[in-house]
Amino acid sequence: MTEIPAQQGGLRVALRLLSYVRPFTLQALLSVVLMAAVGLLDAFRVLLIKPIFDQVLKPEDTARQLQLINFHLGSRHIVLTLSQVVPRHFHNAWTMVAFALVVATLMKSLCDYLGTYLSNYAGYGMITDLRNDLYESILRRSVSFFQKHSTGTILSTLINDVERVQFAMSTVMSDFLQQFFTFLFLIAVVILYGGHLAWVLLLFVPLVISSARRIGRRVRTRTRTGQDQLAEIQNILHETVTGNRIVKAFNMERWEMMRFRDAARRLFRANLRSVSAQAISSPLMDSIGAIAIALLLLLGRIRIQQHAMTEGAFIAFIIAVFKLYDPVRKFALFYNNFQQAFGASSSIFSFIDAVDDVREKAHPIQLKSFKEAFRFENVSFCYADEEGEKHALRDVNLTVRRGEVVALVGPSGAGKTTLANLIPRFFDVTGGRITVDGVDIRDVSLHSLRALIAKVTQETILFNDTVRNNIAYGLPDVPKQRIIDAARAALAHDFIEQMPDGYNTIIGEKGFRLSGGERQRLAIARALLKDAPILILDEATSALDAESEALVQAALANLMHRRTVFVIAHRLSTVRRADRIAVVEEGRITAIGTYEELLRDSPTFQRLHKLQLVDPGKISAAAPAV
Repeated sequence: MTEIPAQQGGLRVALRLLSYVRPFTLQALLSVVLMAAVGLLDAFRVLLIKPIFDQVLKPEDTARQLQLINFHLGSRHIVLTLSQVVPRHFHNAWTMVAFALVVATLMKSLCDYLGTYLSNYAGYGMITDLRNDLYESILRRSVSFFQKHSTGTILSTLINDVERVQFAMSTVMSDFLQQFFTFLFLIAVVILYGGHLAWVLLLFVPLVISSARRIGRRVRTRTRTGQDQLAEIQNILHETVTGNRIVKAFNMERWEMMRFRDAARRLFRANLRSVSAQAISSPLMDSIGAIAIALLLLLGRIRIQQHAMTEGAFIAFIIAVFKLYDPVRKFALFYNNFQQAFGASSSIFSFIDAVDDVREKAHPIQLKSFKEAFRFENVSFCYADEEGEKHALRDVNLTVRRGEVVALVGPSGAGKTTLANLIPRFFDVTGGRITVDGVDIRDVSLHSLRALIAKVTQETILFNDTVRNNIAYGLPDVPKQRIIDAARAALAHDFIEQMPDGYNTIIGEKGFRLSGGERQRLAIARALLKDAPILILDEATSALDAESEALVQAALANLMHRRTVFVIAHRLSTVRRADRIAVVEEGRITAIGTYEELLRDSPTFQRLHKLQLVDPGKISAAAPAV
């Protein structure tokens, strides 16, 4: 089975997420510089409050220097006046402050716009790369991965988890950068204007940090639970939408509605637990901030009475503290958002890092063609489930030469489909080996091996696309005439031409607008166009009516011509033309030969033959009532 790594720690996840920013380093760095400018200009506007109250609103004050900063740094005395940053032809206090305020606001707005755009550019860009990596890794996972994980879980990771990371790394990151630099420069203003008052704020820092960390851990855990519940809802949606005909046929709408409501209720409770963890952040920061500001007002009043600071300086200081409070309060929210993103990222990276049981060698052999034979040499295959290890195949030996048609028959669960799934390495053997032209397929590149194989199954997989694109799947540049030739050989051209738009007709999800026989013939046309030398037919006609089966059998005859074919069938009538027939029982090949030879020598084949000759009504009459 595919191994899913344990979830990674927050720091490792953060560093790995940031590695996706590397292609967008220029945009990220420019956004940081611009957001730093936003913080600086915001702090500069706070500095203007002091001269507004000390000079502009006091006409009797004739000072023209309009001092903004005045402090000692070691032996140096640093003074910054407004006249040093505005043009010299401004002399009036009001005009100097007004000019500085308007210009600073316009520059801040421009830097804010450009910084937000570039930050989101880098954020959305890195998430696009992350989403692409996740999708590519899921596509390359082995079949066992999809057996282990439900469709809803995979879709939830691809959509919901990536969306949560995207929100944190674009919108939240942009706001975080702005608030972070605003916080830094406002801290400088608080220290410059508040002096000893600023150190009072340090008393509250440990309380803020410890509270944010504790809340963040709870948010991360509960967000992961909510994402799991959302995956369950998506899984139910997928099952009921794709299986809507069965739901209606069995009158199970009410049952599915109750199942969905139960899952929705569990999601509701999980979301409430997550919200309860997040919602406490803002009130807690409000309470801490109110206590801090009340204390500062008391101390500031004393300093003004002692003439240790002016009213303008204290007002600028207290406004800076108020503005400082906004980033501090938001930091708790940012932390919660980043914790949610790290929780979602852990799930994303666990899928990306999943170790497959089917792995390609570092330098695999590239198969160019199929020339001789496909061999199963003492092949065994087992898998593990809740009940322990189970053997699906035991000591299978079979040689299929080029151009030979070999049929696999036997009761349900005997191992026929498992045997066929080993050919394209959907799974790896657990014992023995499989060779193509004498080369172990585990030494061959998966791409070159699967390029030699075409498959037509009972469950036809078609896409919600045009007829042309479904036939030419994997060959987008193929000429239309080749597509038409393949459709003709599959006896599909006539019904395609009768469609509203011919080969450009959209056939609906899984080809639901077509009949079963029509879907099967499109699948045969697709295999014909691929023109692979090895063909696997897995119960290709078992679900069709007699008329459709006759058409599909004729199309299959064209497809099988001059190819090596593995045929899996319950109906013995479909394997009469096989060169050899292998009887599979309980994971072993118990007999092999022609139809006539097996009918003479194999008790199991004789029993299957008799069962298919018996009137179904007699079988149902003999069966006990349910």
